[in-house]
Amino acid sequence: MIVGLAPAANGGNRTGRMFTGDRAGDWLYAALYRAGFAAHETVTTAGDGQQLRGVRMIAPVRCAPPANKPLPAEKAACSGWIDRELTLLPDVEGIMALGGIAWQTTLAAAVRMGWEVPKPRPKFGHGAVTELKRPDGRPVRLVGCYHVSQQNTFTGRLTEPMLDQAIALAAGA
Repeated sequence: MIVGLAPAANGGNRTGRMFTGDRAGDWLYAALYRAGFAAHETVTTAGDGQQLRGVRMIAPVRCAPPANKPLPAEKAACSGWIDRELTLLPDVEGIMALGGIAWQTTLAAAVRMGWEVPKPRPKFGHGAVTELKRPDGRPVRLVGCYHVSQQNTFTGRLTEPMLDQAIALAAGA
């Protein structure tokens, strides 16, 4: 599972599919293709034939927040969506959180769902890995990855090898 932030105004909000039609999506889908999780290296529209295999993308916030900084009220209003996604995916083994908001949102959802979360709560960082446990004891890897935004990819804060490594960690490789 990949947890993003929110549908981008010029990407997912416009095209109807997360990370489609913007440069962040170009980076993410190319990496998913390299890892064998996407049918195509590129994405343009929701009807371009792209298919994901063995991975699902979700957004903890369902609207494009101003300046990509959702308010606490927006995160709270949308929290039921991520909880439901986790309920619908009982066999998820790895979660890649794209950025600090996705990391914190995932940890908060895990707590609401009764999952065991390490204390103190683990801090976000690129390549950070922590193990969460469902109530039945099955583990879930949470992997931190810098967001695939242009401000991270254009500056070199996130490189293709770094993104590939985070995907591999989340996949358990």
